[in-house]
Amino acid sequence: MATKLRVGVLGATGMVGQRFVSLLANHPWFEVAAVAASAQSAGKVYAEAVAGRWTLATPVPPQVASLRVGDASAVARIAPEIDFAFSAIDMPKDATAKLEEDYARAEAPVVSNCSAHRWTPDVPMMVPELNSDHARVIEAQRARLGTKRGFVTAKPNCSLQSYVPALHPLLAFGPTKVSVCTYQALSGAGKTHETWPEMADNVIPFIGGEEEKSEQEPLKIWGNVRDGRIVAASAPVISAQCIRVPVSDGHLAAVSVSFEDKPTREQILAAWRDFSGKPQELALPSAPKPFLVYKDEPDRPQTKLDRDNGAGMAVTIGRLRPDAIFDWRFVALSHNTVRGAAGGSVLTAEMLVREGYLAPR
Repeated sequence: MATKLRVGVLGATGMVGQRFVSLLANHPWFEVAAVAASAQSAGKVYAEAVAGRWTLATPVPPQVASLRVGDASAVARIAPEIDFAFSAIDMPKDATAKLEEDYARAEAPVVSNCSAHRWTPDVPMMVPELNSDHARVIEAQRARLGTKRGFVTAKPNCSLQSYVPALHPLLAFGPTKVSVCTYQALSGAGKTHETWPEMADNVIPFIGGEEEKSEQEPLKIWGNVRDGRIVAASAPVISAQCIRVPVSDGHLAAVSVSFEDKPTREQILAAWRDFSGKPQELALPSAPKPFLVYKDEPDRPQTKLDRDNGAGMAVTIGRLRPDAIFDWRFVALSHNTVRGAAGGSVLTAEMLVREGYLAPR
């Protein structure tokens, strides 16, 4: 790409915002032109705003460290400076939904990591390898918003981005029932071991709202675009339990699944091995190759060993075996703040560039 797109990061000082800033530091297509956060951080230099709460092992990128943090609510000031925005805003859902649409109406498209618009019927909620075709609903959304280039896309919840990609290549066999238990990292709550000492030597069997998202959002991902809206699929039925565990990064899922047409072990492994999506076909900068990685060892995937596969963008699967109640069971793992958050949004933006939805002003 001859000219990099100018990107704004909304909610840039939080954990996911920091991950956006880090991933975009040397991106071949995008450059951070604006960072914005709450009024409390506005006016500070970015390095000052995150001092004492920078959560990544790598330092603050120097090209962003000196940027002045803007007030994310100052849409009229920020929107003209950028070609599009990534959203990691930490606000109430209604306020987030309004602010993201305000940027869209100001002709600054928003690729959101937030949940506010996940169930808006004309907002695509994408894992790019799985449902890139949902991007075509953007034209209906633009008509509703009255925009020429502005729109909002959403990223699904991090809890489902290990097991839904593993199930997707198996849709041809008609999965009917899925039981999943996710073991989710501290960073999914925006916390670290230092900031959440109560998690030491502890497991919490409850994450507010997470089980409902894990059960319902896959059905929108597997839905169809019809009459300018996305209509959710009706199957499979998913039962989820979501548990917080004391690891820094990485969401692990234990999955059991029944099928209309039960596949053999060899068919499942072949489906995983052969699967790739549009990001791989387009050779997008953030697309992992392969997307799905199967580990034969009986004790893999392990969070610490496998969460960074594919630079944190791959999904690692293992322990495929027969189930006494369902047909098959397996374990899957994804990096929750890379594939499940900022990295997944960056990959979505790359796909939207290639599809012609994002371009310089």
